Amino acid sequence: MPASPSTARALNDRLALRLLQQEGPLTAGQLKQLTGLSRPTVADLVDRLTASGLITVVGESGEQRRGPNAKLYGIVADRALLAALDVRTEGVFVLVSDLVGRVLAEASVPIGPDAGTGPAVEQAVAAVESAAKEAGAMGAPPREGVRAWGTLHTVGIGAPGLIDPATGDLRDSAGLPAWHRSLAATLQERLPGARVTVENETNLAALAEQREGAARDRDTFVLLWLGHGVGAAVVLDGRLRRGASGGTGEIGFLPVPGTATLPSGTDCAGGFHSLTGAAAVVALAAECGLPTPAAPDGPGAAEAVRAAVARAEKAGEAAAEPVAEPGGAVPAPMERASARVPVAGPVAEASGAVWEAGPVTGPSGAVPVASLVAGPGAGAERSDGTDLEAGTGPGAVTAAASGEGPETGRTGAGQDPAARFLRVLADRIAVGAASVVAVLDPGCVVLGGEVGQAGGALLAGLVEERLRRMSPLVTEVRASSLGGAAVLRGALLTARERAQDELFAPPERPGG
Repeated sequence: MPASPSTARALNDRLALRLLQQEGPLTAGQLKQLTGLSRPTVADLVDRLTASGLITVVGESGEQRRGPNAKLYGIVADRALLAALDVRTEGVFVLVSDLVGRVLAEASVPIGPDAGTGPAVEQAVAAVESAAKEAGAMGAPPREGVRAWGTLHTVGIGAPGLIDPATGDLRDSAGLPAWHRSLAATLQERLPGARVTVENETNLAALAEQREGAARDRDTFVLLWLGHGVGAAVVLDGRLRRGASGGTGEIGFLPVPGTATLPSGTDCAGGFHSLTGAAAVVALAAECGLPTPAAPDGPGAAEAVRAAVARAEKAGEAAAEPVAEPGGAVPAPMERASARVPVAGPVAEASGAVWEAGPVTGPSGAVPVASLVAGPGAGAERSDGTDLEAGTGPGAVTAAASGEGPETGRTGAGQDPAARFLRVLADRIAVGAASVVAVLDPGCVVLGGEVGQAGGALLAGLVEERLRRMSPLVTEVRASSLGGAAVLRGALLTARERAQDELFAPPERPGG
């Protein structure tokens, strides 16, 4: 059945607006060429969108042509303001943009762990209101006939924890501040005309990586978030998958070898979080004899990883293939630095191993990496087919807790501590990534968050090499290009899309 005239108009309008969003200002002739519509149809939609306040003349074409330069039409960017929030345990980051995503104002506020729910929410809301006020002052003055001009139209919030798929609300999660769940409701009360939505932070990061980051050419991939905490987001066939309860990607609770306990329904200690969370990464850096940041949070862990990568690259020795303890023995449970974060012991290596530099191909080409050369027992395999020298047995996940320090442990002579740190970190990350790959076969894993971005192509290449030895499924590993900013960017993209879905749907005219 052919579309009705009103439906056809709406579809044509939406197509033209999407092109103006993607390409920037266009002439009517360019719209005709890109849409394939006739000249009269394009002229009609331009008049209609101009009259509705959605597009306006923003200049003239600079092309050499006969007659006057064609008018350039662009989206009325200040038709609405959008806000994006990255809500973390230690504070809130806010930005406000116009309808096409141009950032107009930014704000952030630290919120201490001792702040009560009420004061914490008030601090976060004040940051949003401050940024909105600043953005409104920067925008164009109100125009007659445009309702709610300059006010926040849509607010997108990214937060850790589970989002109820039925209600869209943030569920009560152990270990997360209570003010997180109160923030969205308070913002909705203060901004009754705005659309306030909440999404899991890792899911938003994956959307940002897919639209603008490391996964732009992938319809199917998994984002492995490595920051203060750990998480995963699953995109299959271009669609974000949330699961029956909204918990897809809660990989921090994944039971893994090399920890002293198992995670519980309310505590991820003993799970993948205990190997790759920020506190564990910082503790590993200290154990390997590397300088450690003051705070064991996401930025602090990223600082440690970034410094290790720079040092390893400068030394020309990145990471070597991980090695199980002699005989493939499973290491003892790791010592715990606190009640929540187990810490690995020193790196155990096969007796007589010799290390020699050699390239490994990573996401950005050849990655300098050290390779294990023949020593006693090199190339040995267990009866189950596990390559001991490849580090695929349980003993290769982390180092054994032998009590030896980084300077006195059984490490190869002259090995750089930064290279040792990166090897063990890659082993840890590969354990969680291998589980995801075995179940989903995504073909691509993006190492996101501050730590994933800090590790760059070097860490991604090491993890890819581990996965190649642990799984028959070919999986490319890439470093995030957005890092910790991906959550805020994803929240903004989501807010922009929802606002445009509403504003770009012109009301039907009487009579269809």
